[in-house]
Amino acid sequence: MMQGYQRKRRRPVAEINVVPYIDVMLVLLIIFMATAPVVTQGVKVDLPQGEAEPLSTESKPPVVAALDANGDYYLDIGSGGSDKDVLTLEEMQVQVAAVLSVEPERPVVVKADRSVPYEEVIGLMVALQQAGVPSVGLMTDSPEEK
Repeated sequence: MMQGYQRKRRRPVAEINVVPYIDVMLVLLIIFMATAPVVTQGVKVDLPQGEAEPLSTESKPPVVAALDANGDYYLDIGSGGSDKDVLTLEEMQVQVAAVLSVEPERPVVVKADRSVPYEEVIGLMVALQQAGVPSVGLMTDSPEEK
């Protein structure tokens, strides 16, 4: 009188459990959100919008980092000294950093020849940023001066 105990057979479940995948996707989303600002690179520049207004006469004279058509660098600190001395990019960084350590609110502008490749202008702007310049202005000629 032993009756056999039979187990019920379970049918295989054909559904995929997506909860672990959602967890992984949320973790990846958080990682990408946290690393995206770190990955982006660039030089922050205040570009003029259309007709740019000149610097006010009340502000301190700007430090002018110039780049001529031959690729030579010049620096005009505005102290009445000569800006005709050719500098290397490293010398310019040192001098700009020294000026900004004394007068941190002093504006810095880039004056580059029209024929200079864009890559060299960006290189100058990056060097100025590494010297501690918070924002770089670009010098332009007004349209009627041509």
